[in-house]
Amino acid sequence: MQSEHFRTLLTSTGPFASVYFDDSHNTEDAAAQMDLKWRALREQLEQQGADPAVTESVEQAVVSAKPPVGRSGRAVVASPDGVLVNEHLIRPTGPTVRVSELPYLVPLVEHGLDRPTYAVVIVDHEGGDLTLYREGTAVTDTVDGTAYPVHKAGGAESPGYGDPQRAAEGAREQNIRAVASQLTTLVDDASPEVVFVVGEVQSRTDLTAQLPERVTDLLVDLNVGARHSGFDDADLRHEIDQEFQRRRVAAIDDAAQRFTAEKGRGEGLATEGLDGVTAALRAGAVETLIIGDVGDATVVAGDDLSTIAPNANVLSELGTAPTRTLRVDEALPMAAISTGAALIRTDERIDPADGVAAILRYALPRS
Repeated sequence: MQSEHFRTLLTSTGPFASVYFDDSHNTEDAAAQMDLKWRALREQLEQQGADPAVTESVEQAVVSAKPPVGRSGRAVVASPDGVLVNEHLIRPTGPTVRVSELPYLVPLVEHGLDRPTYAVVIVDHEGGDLTLYREGTAVTDTVDGTAYPVHKAGGAESPGYGDPQRAAEGAREQNIRAVASQLTTLVDDASPEVVFVVGEVQSRTDLTAQLPERVTDLLVDLNVGARHSGFDDADLRHEIDQEFQRRRVAAIDDAAQRFTAEKGRGEGLATEGLDGVTAALRAGAVETLIIGDVGDATVVAGDDLSTIAPNANVLSELGTAPTRTLRVDEALPMAAISTGAALIRTDERIDPADGVAAILRYALPRS
């Protein structure tokens, strides 16, 4: 998961309440079950000393959210600054409640969907609807083709008006070019990571033919319906989520392969264990943090997370006095986010020392 997903957490003040729970909505009594779940979550927040205002913020996020379809999990992270994270997860998890100095993000890294900037274009031979999704906002622009007719007239004869089939083909091509031009401008201006294309097959094919390679490289076709014949928005969201899930699995697979390969080369572009990973985080050298089962392990830090170290002796050798003892599963992800590193939750393919590993941007000097 990319660190941009969590950047707002860096400027927020704690303590943080991190709440994960099953918010599946697949039974007749789902609403009543949710009420019971929230009572149990609130009790845990109160037992852990959460500020009443923070508890109220979490409650509003829980009870006012639109129910999911079927099985789902939910992540809510709040602080005195308000609700900072409120997201559905791809599968149920928890219940987990923590009130701590730093947010707890590992379940979100494991079960959340990383939605980068992306675009959806719904196209036919009369025009298109282009929507850019970025940082929780959606902006839509409609391209209404000005060329007509786009369909050949029903009669076989159109005396005095030329070939009706050729006129219709020319109008369709002109309208598709207008959509392609607008989409190319959107890609050049906003740099979406992926562009989803919706429409009947010929419209999608014709649009692709009019686009430059830098745009076609981003295209993912979705077979959910046509522009004006109607389709279910839920089906569209499901297909988009499925694509992001495929990309998430591919990112985990790529990280596992890269870590194993770099570790085998011994060129210093991979490290594992708390000593190696905290040293890489202090140097800003971590490209991808890989975090697994770390139990209740802790690290120490000074006033800034950039001074994170496995123990007080290491930190003292760096000339900094330890002022905080932090959980590894909270401190390492936040330190990685502060340096722009990606975060990956390990699976059975990687079993690093101390439950943590990292792929590095550059090799650190050998001590």
